[in-house]
Amino acid sequence: MDELTPGTQVKDQEPESRLDSWKEIAAYLGRDVTTVQRWEKREGMPVHRHLHDKRGSVYALPSELDAWRQGRRPRPDEDNGSGAGNGKTDKATGTTDLTPQPVFMVRRGWIAVTAGVLAVMVAITYGVALRSHRAIVAAPSKIRSLAVLPLKNMTGDPGQEYLADGLTDALIGRLAGIHDLKVISRTSVMRFKNPQMTVPQIANTLGVDAIVEGSVMREGNRIRVTAQLIRASTDEHFWSETYDRQLSDVFSLESELAQTIAAKVEVTVTGAEQERLAASRPVAPDVYESYSRGEFALSQSHSQAEIMNSIAYFQQAIDKDSTFAPAYVGLADAYSNLGTVFIGGVADETRPKVLRAANKALQLDPNLAEAHVQLADVLREEWQWTDAEAEYKRALELNPNSAAAYEGLGLWLACHGRADEAMAAAERGRELDPLAVSFEDLGWTLFQTRHYKQGVRELRSALVDRPDDFGTLMDMGFVLIADEHPDQAIPVLEKAAALSHRSPGALGVLARAYAHAGRRDDAMRLIAELESRRRKGYVPAGAMVNAYLGIGDNERAFQWLEKAYQERSNMLQFVKVHPYFDPIRNDSRFSDLVRRVGLS
Repeated sequence: MDELTPGTQVKDQEPESRLDSWKEIAAYLGRDVTTVQRWEKREGMPVHRHLHDKRGSVYALPSELDAWRQGRRPRPDEDNGSGAGNGKTDKATGTTDLTPQPVFMVRRGWIAVTAGVLAVMVAITYGVALRSHRAIVAAPSKIRSLAVLPLKNMTGDPGQEYLADGLTDALIGRLAGIHDLKVISRTSVMRFKNPQMTVPQIANTLGVDAIVEGSVMREGNRIRVTAQLIRASTDEHFWSETYDRQLSDVFSLESELAQTIAAKVEVTVTGAEQERLAASRPVAPDVYESYSRGEFALSQSHSQAEIMNSIAYFQQAIDKDSTFAPAYVGLADAYSNLGTVFIGGVADETRPKVLRAANKALQLDPNLAEAHVQLADVLREEWQWTDAEAEYKRALELNPNSAAAYEGLGLWLACHGRADEAMAAAERGRELDPLAVSFEDLGWTLFQTRHYKQGVRELRSALVDRPDDFGTLMDMGFVLIADEHPDQAIPVLEKAAALSHRSPGALGVLARAYAHAGRRDDAMRLIAELESRRRKGYVPAGAMVNAYLGIGDNERAFQWLEKAYQERSNMLQFVKVHPYFDPIRNDSRFSDLVRRVGLS
């Protein structure tokens, strides 16, 4: 009977055995695991992935490996796997050279061989020492910071983008809870959804040592997530893995992925951090889908209608599962955005909803740093200064990488006139969110601390890349007016007003810009529009304060300031430092207002 090549089948033979791990594949080919993994990646060696509920693993068929290696051309610099003794075995082809080797019997030959052996030994010793030295010199530095790039939606359906974004957010959130690791915030990494830059360039832009990138596939209620770690300095892919799960187990997937990344970058994880990393719970697919759609809609919103759309999704998730804490966090975030003077929601109505949602989230899960930030923001807006500060600090204990917590704490410090500390907090937010907080929120802090020219520079840099960002446009308008460039502020604020469907907050500041640029008729036209809209519906008092202070009608401004106090307007948290209040700062009525807000 003819001898069979390993893995070959004949008629009536049992199906060939699979090689069910990288270790078995490597042993079959006579190489180490690293080498065969490199072959699979670079040369298309046939390796298959299992599909099951555990972490993705591999298998290979011997017959396919045999066929592949028969046609493979070894790389010129590759080790040929030389064996000892009188023959040489090429492990990649499985052949052995049995040509007899010459034997030296004369003394001169023996001396020559001895000398040759000694020379080889010296060369080997030197080579080992040199390689050891190079290894020490070239040893990669410890990874202390990373960014999770947006996971790619590989479903082929743009409508599934929310799922990839949601998993990206969740992974960032889990890793951000590690004190020993700097993790870049979502708003900055989302800039690289379709990057035109290399990984080292992205890492340099974000100031990180490593990048996580990957993709998401979905088929029904099953998802597959593939992720890999890349060292920024060398562009080296030093870890990759595939995870297959039911959508109901998405939180366990997020947990396992985050724990693996933390282990691979070798950061120190405390017991409490490990507990939070490992936390997971099953969730019904339709609940998770509604929540993810809400998060995606909120991230794209610039108007009341768009925010209300996100609220509907969050409420759907809560209606389906009232114990799902993340949906309450999303709801709090949406109502918080809705209640700003720029969007035009009624703060008296939205703020209690933020409080209820944030408190419910913390009742279900006290470790949700985002809920602590939401609670702190409302307490700051409600002038409950001590409690707000405590909530910001608790949020930073749970998530030391929370740019939102540093942003909020910086604003809290600015409200109290502690300018240097406010700037330090804003700068820390800049490090964690270099393409978002560094411009818009740092720009607002610079405005409140009267660093106008620096604020203009920061916000101009932001508008180069994000020319249609409503918040950045508004902040630029504020700073340009304060820096005595109202003519430059006008086109910026007109654009902001158009983007926000003429929100009252934008119109109030635009009226100030018109007035300071000598266009009083245009300012009065906007005030008339605001007054008309107020008679038909709600207009935030803060918008009217900005408009009347802008035209120098201080008496009408004081009337609206009193209404703003009754509304607990967001603008009054800055009453102690806001530059626009300078013309009335010495009025006893204003001093009394500062006292009532708790900042005297």
